[in-house]
Amino acid sequence: MPRVRIEELHDLATQALVLAGANTDMAAATARALVYAEARGLASHGVTRVAQYATHLRNGRAEGGALPKVAMAKGGAVLIDAGCGLAYPACALAVQEGVRRARDFGISFAAVRNSHHFGVAAYHLEAVGAAELVGLAFGNSPAAMAAPGGKRPLFGTNPIAAIFPRPHALPLMVDMSLSEVARGKLMVAAKEGKKIPLGWALDKEGRPTTDPDAGLEGSMLAMGGAKGAVLALVVELLVTALTGSAIGFEASSLFVDEGNRPRLGQGFLIIDPAALAGRATYDERIETLLGAMTADPEVRLPGERRRDLEAKAMRDGIEIAPTLHAQLRTLAGKP
Repeated sequence: MPRVRIEELHDLATQALVLAGANTDMAAATARALVYAEARGLASHGVTRVAQYATHLRNGRAEGGALPKVAMAKGGAVLIDAGCGLAYPACALAVQEGVRRARDFGISFAAVRNSHHFGVAAYHLEAVGAAELVGLAFGNSPAAMAAPGGKRPLFGTNPIAAIFPRPHALPLMVDMSLSEVARGKLMVAAKEGKKIPLGWALDKEGRPTTDPDAGLEGSMLAMGGAKGAVLALVVELLVTALTGSAIGFEASSLFVDEGNRPRLGQGFLIIDPAALAGRATYDERIETLLGAMTADPEVRLPGERRRDLEAKAMRDGIEIAPTLHAQLRTLAGKP
């Protein structure tokens, strides 16, 4: 497959979203996040989403003119209203506010309501790590997983991410979906006409399936079985009960063109290590644990492989299927 420069991908994604009705800030913020995912090998959350977002903008499922704003604030707590626009500008404002409040109060919880798909959860924590703070990110999504023992999808795949700054190294980053795999992997498999492994999804009758389309119509299997599903419940409540956002089963699937505005929720918990045991103690404890882990030559820290892929992409460009590249050019109005 041909390689495309990072800058070209960003420009194509931005222009495609502007033509679909997004304001320039929303389009640029979204493009940065999608290219970040693509560069790190997370194609299910990468530029393949441009067409989906563009359709939602055109069909009114996302408000292209939305400008995020602070809806409520008290001490270390702040709620951002995304105005039913694409999630990325609202999440950026939430993190900016959260970092400022964590510096003032030692800890903050910055949440977003009336939002949309927020992509790679860890992406939003890059600014938290750069501020040398600890961060956790949560978000819900349209219903994809059933409660333990049930068949009806109620919870989203509800990713969790974390970032821990280090004194003399890049931050430690953790990012995971609470389904066995991200639902976007089924979308990619369906587009490519490939089967999925057993253990990823169930069809709408609750039977294991290798058909990605049947899995998209059915439900995702939770990571770790019932424990993963209950953890998804915790995330669902954190980002809906505290924000007033839609519960997963109230939001139309992101993988259909028509439907309601998803009104999803996101949350960012940000902690200043200096406010607790102190920065010196924090630094010693994290390096002691990571040092013990990496003493085993077979151990790689979470996020290392993604960073290696990103460095290669920055240097050599990103491999993009010719059909996807052509689609992006068409959406961007390029001949």
